[in-house]
Amino acid sequence: MDGRDEMRAADADREAVADRLRVALGEGRLDLHEYDERLQRAYAARTYAELDVLLTDLPPVASPERSTLATAGLAGSPAGGVGGQSAPAGRAVAARWLAEIWLPYLRVIAIVVTIWAVTSLLSQELLYFWPAWVAGPWGAVLAVRTITGITGGEPRRQAVERERRRRRKQAKRERRRELRAGEPDERDDPQPAS
Repeated sequence: MDGRDEMRAADADREAVADRLRVALGEGRLDLHEYDERLQRAYAARTYAELDVLLTDLPPVASPERSTLATAGLAGSPAGGVGGQSAPAGRAVAARWLAEIWLPYLRVIAIVVTIWAVTSLLSQELLYFWPAWVAGPWGAVLAVRTITGITGGEPRRQAVERERRRRRKQAKRERRRELRAGEPDERDDPQPAS
């Protein structure tokens, strides 16, 4: 045996490589086909050498605090704070994420309570407050999602992904403009007289 390379890999080692490949896919370093191919090879790997080969062309993962790359790339956010965001920018991201989660709930609850109130007024008596059966369970699920999302950094991840999609759309629009600029306009070409 020549050291670590020939040693058997554990399930935890395969999971760690799979997680690194997922990160590389999210960063755009791997396309979906290559990710799928490497993931299959990772779960089939028997030794550390077979796992190491899957990561050799990928840079190591840096923590957001130490990274000078993509996470600092939120447009217009000054470098500083966690993940390249200043404290006010981080709060704005969290506020937008909370609004996306809670506003549909609040709208539906307003509609349901209005229906209850109108039916109570029309029947001229206070009816059983059935909107609690809509608001209670849904609100509990949203509260859990909010707590786990904020502690897990979901608002920042979602903002980074939103910015990545915005940049892709912008790059696509620019490519289209370049293609259109390179193509001659049919109106500019004189038609030969027959």
